[in-house]
Amino acid sequence: MKTIKNILIISLFTLGACTAPSGENSTAELATDHFHPKGKVPSEYTLKVFEEAKVNLPFADTRDFEEADKGFIAGPKSKIIMADAGHVAWDLESYDWMEDQEEFNSIHPSLWRQSKLNMRTGLFEVIPGIYQVRNLDLSNITFVKGKTGWIVFDPCVSLEIARTAKELVDENLGEFPVVAVIYSHNHIDHFGGVRGIVDEADVRAGKVEIIAPAHFMREAIAEMIHAGTAMTRRAEYQYGLLLKRDPYGYVGQGLGQGVSNGNVGLIAPTKNIEDAIEEYTVDGVKMVFQNTPNTEAPSEMNTYFPDKKALWMAENVTGVFHNIYTLRGAPVRDALAWSSYINKALYLFGLEAEVMFASHHWPRWGNERVQEVLRGQRDLYANINNQVLHYANQGVTINEIHNVYKTPKSIGDQWYNRGYHGSPEHNSRAVINRYLGYWDVNPATIIPLSPSESAPLYVEMMGGAQPITKKGKELFNQGKYLEASEILNKLVYAEPNNQDAKDLLADVYEQIGYQQENPGLRNSFLNGAFELRSGMPIVEEKLNSLSPDLARAMSTGLFLEFVGIMLDSRKAEGMEFTINLITPDNGEKYVLELSNSTLTNIEGYQAKNADLTLTITRLGLALVMTGKKSLQDQIADGEAKAEGDIGVLKQLASTLVHFTPEFEILPGTKAKEADKEFNDFEVGEVGITHE
Repeated sequence: MKTIKNILIISLFTLGACTAPSGENSTAELATDHFHPKGKVPSEYTLKVFEEAKVNLPFADTRDFEEADKGFIAGPKSKIIMADAGHVAWDLESYDWMEDQEEFNSIHPSLWRQSKLNMRTGLFEVIPGIYQVRNLDLSNITFVKGKTGWIVFDPCVSLEIARTAKELVDENLGEFPVVAVIYSHNHIDHFGGVRGIVDEADVRAGKVEIIAPAHFMREAIAEMIHAGTAMTRRAEYQYGLLLKRDPYGYVGQGLGQGVSNGNVGLIAPTKNIEDAIEEYTVDGVKMVFQNTPNTEAPSEMNTYFPDKKALWMAENVTGVFHNIYTLRGAPVRDALAWSSYINKALYLFGLEAEVMFASHHWPRWGNERVQEVLRGQRDLYANINNQVLHYANQGVTINEIHNVYKTPKSIGDQWYNRGYHGSPEHNSRAVINRYLGYWDVNPATIIPLSPSESAPLYVEMMGGAQPITKKGKELFNQGKYLEASEILNKLVYAEPNNQDAKDLLADVYEQIGYQQENPGLRNSFLNGAFELRSGMPIVEEKLNSLSPDLARAMSTGLFLEFVGIMLDSRKAEGMEFTINLITPDNGEKYVLELSNSTLTNIEGYQAKNADLTLTITRLGLALVMTGKKSLQDQIADGEAKAEGDIGVLKQLASTLVHFTPEFEILPGTKAKEADKEFNDFEVGEVGITHE
């Protein structure tokens, strides 16, 4: 999968930095110029936040640095890994500036500490027989030695990255074949690079096993489809895709330094772990799998190696407070179930394990340390679930909880519990949303005006743009950035072409962003500041992030559901028809009905008096999904067969809207761009669900 948009955005903003004017009340100086001509340096109020963090956080605890360096064998030959398509798939050179200074006063010192730890790069020994390649992608790739070859856990996002990691292993540990791949869970950074280490022909021949938790294939595709285009756009904020890698911009993602940008593939599992606890031996290596559904991912499992006393905790226990709610968008996770599964792992395996390692960050050695981290993370997720509900049952609402809930000091003083991926603020809101939903029970907020409709009323009542701007500057100069954002946001919605207002709001967002320990929050505020100042970049190339592997893995039912989402009910008014769909190569049958401006489908049935019966191979349907060949062209070429009124396909196609992630988030930031062309029932641009 080529994420062309990301390539273009990164290339636009990794050019030479620009000199920036200092803003009012900006007292700090940096060793580098701001990458944006309107950018501001940190204010005295931001610097005060950093100084308080230095005093209040446990910087004397340096165990993470010792653990992150332990077992180092060799680094990669190059800091840059090229994708097969010719663009850059991974670029560590863009972080060279991090070596220039001990600290930067535009980066929260805790986040800076985490980013330095994540820069440890190369091949590491966990224990004899278990090795990891770290920081060539957002996730680690792990190699476990069997009798004849390697058992590989979580082969990163991209083919090129996994291949480079295997080459590094071959050079330093000897060349052995891959005999099995284990996907710990259904996020793309844990399976996307599989084709870099495995030939699918060997899988089909039984030479390589692919092992995954129950329901892996369904969950690997489903999350990125239904709201995938929206997730893609939102991920630009969470992952700071408009930001230069720079002290004023992107400094890392907490879980790792970033996400690789190569070819994404997927080979279906040959074995699914179905039982809650299941023992299985591969190439002489005994493993005990623990299914942990609906924790960090809908489909996930931990693995214990009893003969090695080594515990793999997938992404359930890492070096961060993870997301209960991920900012790109996803169903809210179950913090209490998460805690319970960690507790189960502690009592099943952790009481004897001598090393614990995971799909991100670095291992923990010694049983005492293993138990400490397991208990600490167990308590972290249980506490936010229980205490948020404790407050909710006293009337604290979703719009207040982030200002009320605080992580207990005994939990927060552990570095592995800090909010480098999920923050206490947005995770606490997520817990209420999971149990009680979005409404705060104030009748005024249950069917509110849209911001663009309510904002003009506020601006009118506040006397117009001039007094709001004046008050906004006053609040900014007092360091009251959240208060300033409240009123300036109203002004920008009411007057989306008021660039002075957008620039002032951008200044506010920038200071809030600098102050964040959480990289997703930092990136979101700084990305918002960028778009307010410069607008959204125009990307005219046709994009399609649905790779052939992912299209084949998408179930027919899921595809038909997505067609129903693309349908615009207003365009379908008055249309009624029934289509029988048959895919003879896999024996599937569906009925599609368009009625009441709604498209529904049901598997396993055929309508007696269908308006059209369409017969197409499942491979042909995958070509339709990816836009490689339209349905109409396949019918014309005889590759698909249509019996009945073929005109209903044209009717259906006329109701569809093809989604692209170039929609505006902040008012007045979208420039006109060229229309993209899609084939009739092409899925188009969908999400990439990493973490």
